[in-house]
Amino acid sequence: MRYKMIVLDVDGTLINDEKIITPKTKDALIAVQRQGVIVVLASGRPAPGLKRESDALELEKYHGLLLSYNGGKVIDVTTKKVIYQKSIPRETATRLLKHLETFPVTPIVDDGTYIYTTDEDGYQIRYESQNNNLKIKIVNNLADDINFCPIKILIAAPNEVLLSASKKIMAPFENELSFTLSAPFYLEATMKGVSKASSLRIICNILNIKPEEVMAFGDAQNDILMIEFAGLGVAMGNACEELKAIADEVTLSNNEDGIAHTLKKYYEI
Repeated sequence: MRYKMIVLDVDGTLINDEKIITPKTKDALIAVQRQGVIVVLASGRPAPGLKRESDALELEKYHGLLLSYNGGKVIDVTTKKVIYQKSIPRETATRLLKHLETFPVTPIVDDGTYIYTTDEDGYQIRYESQNNNLKIKIVNNLADDINFCPIKILIAAPNEVLLSASKKIMAPFENELSFTLSAPFYLEATMKGVSKASSLRIICNILNIKPEEVMAFGDAQNDILMIEFAGLGVAMGNACEELKAIADEVTLSNNEDGIAHTLKKYYEI
């Protein structure tokens, strides 16, 4: 089987624990792109937060794709064209943000340029700003002052808080929004049905690539549907047990060049 597309989760998968793409992994991914393989970065991050990795892998040169916001927005890096986007209606976003005011969590909302918050020292606000190349804009009240349709609303809190509150947070919106735990301290809300897998299906239809021609790598719960969708779903050695259980293969960890290790089994690089 010749895999025509390689889909990569970023945090915990493409980058190691020092937040870098190792030379061995970088060289392997550039080598397969030279053979005509399309590389897709699939992340919960906003698109600006993927620029460093996109540049390192030369995606602009090879028509790579950025699948950001857990599938809420897909961009062709070369043409800058938005291939797909699914936003949360403002009314729904307002209701969720009002609802979140009753929980000890930090909502993080961005428009691709700014993170909007009532407190720049809020939980994970500065980290998200720095990690995703987003500026911080202070508002009086998120529910009242967000005047756009966000693609994703990120809900941040320590793991023990999220575990105890997540069911109550999600319950009123289960018919409208999809929720995914992307990290122990992050619960992400997107439109119902939006996922890395749903966006991949749309991309593959556009590019005339079959699911069985897709190889995907991931490590977390928000990668499960993507790993199931791909013809070859690969869990990193550091992946959560749920992902390892459904993956076709388990490779080495993100600190051991797991992606490069697997690519060398399937490509002459």
